[in-house]
Amino acid sequence: MKFESITIKKETELNLKKIMDIVLPDDSLVFLMQGSPDPDVIASAMALREIIQRKKGLAKSVFVSTEPLVRQQNKEFVSFMRLNIHLINQVDLNSYRLIALLDAQPSFFDDALNFIKPHIVFDHHPREGNWQADMEDIRPDYGALSSILTEYLLCARVKIPRNLHTALLYGIKSDTDNFDRATIIEDIRAYTYHTKHANMRLIRRIELNQTPGSFLKYYDHAYHHMNNFHGRRVCYLGSVESADVCVQIADFYLHLIGTYYVVVAGTAGDKFIIIFRGDGYRQDCGAIAQRAFGLIGKGGGHRSAARMEVPLEVLKEKLNDDLSQRNIDRFLFQSLKRDQKPDTAGH
Repeated sequence: MKFESITIKKETELNLKKIMDIVLPDDSLVFLMQGSPDPDVIASAMALREIIQRKKGLAKSVFVSTEPLVRQQNKEFVSFMRLNIHLINQVDLNSYRLIALLDAQPSFFDDALNFIKPHIVFDHHPREGNWQADMEDIRPDYGALSSILTEYLLCARVKIPRNLHTALLYGIKSDTDNFDRATIIEDIRAYTYHTKHANMRLIRRIELNQTPGSFLKYYDHAYHHMNNFHGRRVCYLGSVESADVCVQIADFYLHLIGTYYVVVAGTAGDKFIIIFRGDGYRQDCGAIAQRAFGLIGKGGGHRSAARMEVPLEVLKEKLNDDLSQRNIDRFLFQSLKRDQKPDTAGH
């Protein structure tokens, strides 16, 4: 089936039917987001809710995240969309019949959340771990989950409100880094479709405010501690207020001339966060992350972007409680040495 140049795949049709079979009229549903919600997962949750609300009706629903919103643009985005996203410890999950997990998989949860068994799972990261759901749609080739949910909206023939057009376009725009990261034609078609209806001025307004003043000290730290090895830049920032600090520093340094691969790490709460950014040509960030830290951490990603999380207790045990700059720098270098296997897939 085609809809304004967007091809609706057979798996989308079959999975939409599964969702309609799973959801009862006027059902109750949790839209669950793992980690600190970004525009792609928020827009996707909005789209799935719109489909179910229009086709079956919802007696009650709630957006839930396992971590609070951190990045300023995301807070503004949620405010403009007039959404309430609750932290998981503020919601009684048992009072809802169904759970839909978006932009993640059950295997991504830490031990404290292993009790959660989602009925519906949407993700665009490679499938990881042994788990089952009544309906799962995993498409790692896509640059953004919002592109996948766009297909579902069109397949369901649901009228898309302007704010949802805006959210989905922003989700695609941000998760593909304006198509600088790995994307496929479906992402481009979905983006083009939404541009006809989205509020582009609102998106520009959100994008202009990117870096909180409190982050400047981390840029200063990175300037004095970033190590460069023939275009591979590696830095440990110490204790950071959120994982988003590492993301912004990594994104910034990837734009430096001669850089093709950046690893930025920091400790946030009870986790050691490692962010990978690359040009998507010479190295595969997702593969690097798994080879270097997969035995002690959880995460993954794509050719140009990846993230790993290691429990701080595991790191302390591995480093004999020495979390100094020098010792963690050494740990990062030694772990990344395991990734000396050449990756020529981009050539």
